[in-house]
Amino acid sequence: MSITVPRRTTRTGLELTELGLGGAQFGNLYRAMPDATVDEIVDAAWAAGIRFFDTAPHYGLGLSEERLGAALRRYPRDEYVVSTKVGRLIRPNPGGIGEDTEGFAVPATKRRALDYSAAGTLTSIEESLERLGLDRIDIAFIHDPDEHWDEAIAGAVPALQRLRAEGTITSFGAGMNQSAMLARFIAEGDADLVMVAGRFTLLEQGSLSDLFPAARAADASVVVAGVYNSGLLATPRPAPDAQYNYADAPAELVARTNALADVCERHGVSLPDAALAFALRQPSVASVVVGASRPAHIPDTVARYERVVPDALWQDLVSSGLVDERAFN
Repeated sequence: MSITVPRRTTRTGLELTELGLGGAQFGNLYRAMPDATVDEIVDAAWAAGIRFFDTAPHYGLGLSEERLGAALRRYPRDEYVVSTKVGRLIRPNPGGIGEDTEGFAVPATKRRALDYSAAGTLTSIEESLERLGLDRIDIAFIHDPDEHWDEAIAGAVPALQRLRAEGTITSFGAGMNQSAMLARFIAEGDADLVMVAGRFTLLEQGSLSDLFPAARAADASVVVAGVYNSGLLATPRPAPDAQYNYADAPAELVARTNALADVCERHGVSLPDAALAFALRQPSVASVVVGASRPAHIPDTVARYERVVPDALWQDLVSSGLVDERAFN
């Protein structure tokens, strides 16, 4: 499958394809992945027109960055956008035995050191450039600074502003599983774009009260991840073992998901199709990042992306009280 995925332009001039590929699986998330499979997934994404790729040192203790960089070196550098993250330095872990304890099937010979200081941020970018094999990073996100606002705003932000001015990075922001602090990074931290994971979906629209107003006011952009709420919206109906925020889904959310599915089915649309299309309805959203654990997932996702969702479906979801009407303003 080969298509041209439309692009949306950010305030720094970066053009992100509306579909982006997340690299957590490239770090052996939950299970080992052969190097060749990473190359095949990136090749499938490229053939499908995807040109935005996201990774982080956290993913597999640096393995995701190494693999993504190796896969992308086969393509022209000016034709794709790469984002990575700061806040976790990867350090040796002498005496570490077994596997990583944070969900990645990699040896525990390395560890993460939280560091949102200016010096730590500069070091993180330098080390990411080395792992990726690149001379510049397009986007740097401050990774999950939930408990570290003071250090991030006083340390990481000025460092990233400096790197942006020097051209080492093009844009910066933060990536989190909440919207309120992301809004603060836009309003108080000069963030160009932010990544919100799991907080702007068919099930959750709290970000319409804080994040999106801040983005509009500053002409900042939002990258949306976790549009399936860690699996609850990934199938036409919730599975018996459906997950939400990586735990068993509460009964009330399963019931709400079934109500969403009822409306979707009345309009001949699957719940996952609607979940993906929903995020891109917001003008401030520059891209939706999805993962893939095998090459076949790419054409499946692109086919989902290309399906037409009638406006009547969105209107029905609003009138049913299932979706905030501000999502379509």
